[in-house]
Amino acid sequence: MSETATPPPAAAARTPPRLLEVLRATQISPHLRRITLGGEALAGFPAGASGAHIKVFLPREDQGSPELPALGPDGPIWPPAPRRPITRTYSVRRYDARAGELDVDFVLHGDDGPASRWARRAAPGGRIGVAGPSGPDPMLGPADWYLLAGDLAALPAIGALLEALPATARGHAVVAVPDEADVQRLERPPQVALTWLLLGGKHAPSPELEEAVRTLIWPLGRVFAWVAGESASVRAIRDHLRSERGLGRDAMYAVPYWRASRSEEVYHEERHRFMDELENT
Repeated sequence: MSETATPPPAAAARTPPRLLEVLRATQISPHLRRITLGGEALAGFPAGASGAHIKVFLPREDQGSPELPALGPDGPIWPPAPRRPITRTYSVRRYDARAGELDVDFVLHGDDGPASRWARRAAPGGRIGVAGPSGPDPMLGPADWYLLAGDLAALPAIGALLEALPATARGHAVVAVPDEADVQRLERPPQVALTWLLLGGKHAPSPELEEAVRTLIWPLGRVFAWVAGESASVRAIRDHLRSERGLGRDAMYAVPYWRASRSEEVYHEERHRFMDELENT
């Protein structure tokens, strides 16, 4: 009988962005910092959203709080460019409705990017905007065996998805991280194996992650693959799964979170072309 993960619900169609407060910041590993958010605006955030995508709105350097877009009849109405918030895409690591807490894990890479810079300095009382959650519903399709593969940027979602799988689920998760200090304990079903790939200090996992996926023993039965992370790696794994393993688009979710040497603003359109290609082929 196929197993299905607890589905993260789709975002409410007209839910405005929420202005949330930093409750605490926890250093998970040298390259990963967990920001726990809360506040009155978090009320009504969908339960079961772990692993789903969210948009975060960061304040400008001269702002204590981001100026969020308003909802108009034709979509968001943004503030003028000098006050427009910096927007990034992240995953829900954990949402606890009873405690009123939302955990978002940020990859740290110095002050090179605005999100990393903000997360390094985040302290209780800071403000950030959040919109969503969104993404496939369910995030993992029905399967007899699951493959989850990604890098440090995908680790928060992988951790959340592993925790949401039913206890009887079977599969294999492969996670590439810069070094051993970034390995963390992840709760998962007993029949889901977990392999950590150490990248010798680098963040981009190509070609190591693709090679690790290629060496996995392919099981009998229905397989669903979830792949995310750096663009070149995701593309290579996606092509392997489709052309050599025969997975159709309904048995796979592959999303490039980032591309080496590209900011999210520059990479935004390219990522959308990739997703359109995945949907239409």
